[in-house]
Amino acid sequence: MRENPVEVLTGAAVVLAAGGFLFYAAQATGYAGPSEGLRLSASFRSIEGVSLGTDVRLAGVKIGSVTGTALDPATFRASTELTVTADVPIPDDSSAVVASEGLLGGTFIEIVPGGSLTTLPEGGEITDTQGAVSLLQLLLQYVSGGNEEGTP
Repeated sequence: MRENPVEVLTGAAVVLAAGGFLFYAAQATGYAGPSEGLRLSASFRSIEGVSLGTDVRLAGVKIGSVTGTALDPATFRASTELTVTADVPIPDDSSAVVASEGLLGGTFIEIVPGGSLTTLPEGGEITDTQGAVSLLQLLLQYVSGGNEEGTP
């Protein structure tokens, strides 16, 4: 049995392409292992739509990702671990907001920088947070006339 060089090259190209897709999928979903950078924490009322690998953005530019999520049983809040690039100084009075790219877009965490000259250290916590806003709750509130009881 003799191998055709064209078939061998085609098979090698397919294996390389599959490996590239697997590497990209691991990077995009956050399963590529621990990333380097500054680790921060934040506690949200709701992180609906946020998962491991979700972008962390500042002024619309990706500066990191979500590397951990957990429920704090004492406060019933969602604790998140964020890893951001160490070369971007984050003021210690900054806030973190769970934002959406639009009605059908993805969710990300937006860092809104504060005015402090002191920056967050490794392991620092962003205390000013705003959780995800449920589109369904907003629609129900609009249909009910804006009050919580649902009566006009």
